[in-house]
Amino acid sequence: MGLLDRVKAGAEQAASQAQRQAQIVQTKRELSQAYHELGKTAHGLVERGELHHGDLAVHVGKIKELQTRLAGDGGHEDAADAPAADGGGAGDADIVE
Repeated sequence: MGLLDRVKAGAEQAASQAQRQAQIVQTKRELSQAYHELGKTAHGLVERGELHHGDLAVHVGKIKELQTRLAGDGGHEDAADAPAADGGGAGDADIVE
């Protein structure tokens, strides 16, 4: 195998690994979104009284606390002073059902 063939094989292997890494990152994003949607659904069920579990109460309480904090500030908190609870933009604060 010549030098050029080895370089080509290395480049193909690197491209394959990069593609696999991109697939892993995409799958992790989809998993995170699925957890997010599950959380929103569970929160809605707890709020409507259709789901009861002590472990959920802690998280629902935290969400209420954060919503109250946003409502008290009018949602105009300086982004540099307080990071968003979900790691996203402050515009996502009102999506909880």
